[in-house]
Amino acid sequence: MNRPFTKMNYTSLLNKLLILTLVTLATYACNTKTEDEKDSEAVSDSVALASPAQSELNSNQSDLLKTVLGNNTPETIIRGVSFGDPVSKVKATETFEMFEETADHLGYTMETPQLESIDVQYFISKDKKVNKIMVDVYLNSEDATKQLWNAGKSHFSETYAAPKEEAKILTWSKNSVRVNMEDVSKGKDYGLKFEFFPAGSAVLANK
Repeated sequence: MNRPFTKMNYTSLLNKLLILTLVTLATYACNTKTEDEKDSEAVSDSVALASPAQSELNSNQSDLLKTVLGNNTPETIIRGVSFGDPVSKVKATETFEMFEETADHLGYTMETPQLESIDVQYFISKDKKVNKIMVDVYLNSEDATKQLWNAGKSHFSETYAAPKEEAKILTWSKNSVRVNMEDVSKGKDYGLKFEFFPAGSAVLANK
């Protein structure tokens, strides 16, 4: 026999429906993000991808200068090589990857994890001996260029005494060695050029 429908039964049913509705709404609110929240998270993700940390963009420039100089000694000019060294010594000493070998020079290169690059060229005379060394360093920013400039100025001033200063060029001369450091940055292309050649002698290699 069916239970008769009473006012108490009707009230109980309404209460159950109300509780079920509230639970459903609460669950929906917890699991649903507003469009504004989604947009905000998307913007945050975009900024994180578009703005890498400075350490990811540039190397430590003092360490980069050490890489440029290589395993040098007081008796050598740079990277363990001196003027008058034969081509065979350059090939045995240089640790960068060779990218070019011609009658008048050898070219070596390396790239940092930050995609900076260092190109070293050893210019050689007709008797196959080093008579000039040139290093091009390609950088990612103006700040990196300034930092490497300051690191280079400090190092070579300590090695060769105070430099002669011109616009974007510093020159050191000591013990028959001349060193030029030049800021060759143009627009968004950043970098420095280092040149090493005998002081007071004609430069036999082409610049």
